[in-house]
Amino acid sequence: MISWVVGAGGLLGGCVARALERDSPLWAPAAPIAWSDPGQAVDQLRGGAQELLAVAGDRPWQVAWCAGAGVTASGRDHLDRELQYLDALLDGLRGPRPGTFFLASSAGALYAGAQAPPFDEHTPVAPISEYGWVKVEMESRTRTWAAETGGRVVVGRIANLYGPGQGLEKPQGLISQIIRAHLLRTPISIYVPLDTMRDYLYAPDCGELVRDVLRRLHEEDLPAGTVVTKILASHQHLTVGRILAELRRMFKRSPQVVLGSSPQAALQARDLRLRSRVWPELDRRQLTPLGVGALATTAHLRAVQRAGRL
Repeated sequence: MISWVVGAGGLLGGCVARALERDSPLWAPAAPIAWSDPGQAVDQLRGGAQELLAVAGDRPWQVAWCAGAGVTASGRDHLDRELQYLDALLDGLRGPRPGTFFLASSAGALYAGAQAPPFDEHTPVAPISEYGWVKVEMESRTRTWAAETGGRVVVGRIANLYGPGQGLEKPQGLISQIIRAHLLRTPISIYVPLDTMRDYLYAPDCGELVRDVLRRLHEEDLPAGTVVTKILASHQHLTVGRILAELRRMFKRSPQVVLGSSPQAALQARDLRLRSRVWPELDRRQLTPLGVGALATTAHLRAVQRAGRL
């Protein structure tokens, strides 16, 4: 098996790469993808995919799509570029020997307008933002690729990730943002009610889950063109208030929180409890407790702060 993690420089991609390399050699193009140059990035993704197929030869291969800088508040132009990037990659992965593809999708974006939580893989998707609708389109295009090439796919609908290395330049990552504000001794604005409920998954745990769902896909020897959709979550549902209380206990003082309002709050669901009914045995594992994950995230951000980059 040869594996390529697209987006290995990000929070999720880095964790997936570290998990996969324990099973199989990782491959990547010689030059990093120039994400800031759409035309060049499209050519690099298509060309990189074709090069992967040539390098793999008769060996099995798998690609994990963990890229994307979009968030709920992203504009359509930005999101359309991410669709173009995915299209270019899938186009390049059309060869004589079909492989396996993992698509990182967003449970929160897909179920934001759904009713009657907890939501599972059989819950009809109900996005309420452009970001959510683009995730629906990404899943659809990946399914089309599987049907046309005979490749096998896992669509991972992922809960809220947090952990060391999370990008803080984007308006996301509540836990990491609160820790950052604590270290800088600055207030943080929260635009959703304190009873807003989410599923928080430590990113290294998610990397292990991605590896295991891909391994399961190969072990079951499913028919060509199979697409498996699975929610990747901790199945522990915490309110924003509970997060603040846990961090207050850890810091020995309360985070400086300012409750505010924003038009973007309308794009946030109040209750996003999740439950996976697909391959549930893979979820029976010891996950990192919130306190332990928050301590690791704090240690990383302290190091970033000492380097003058926080």
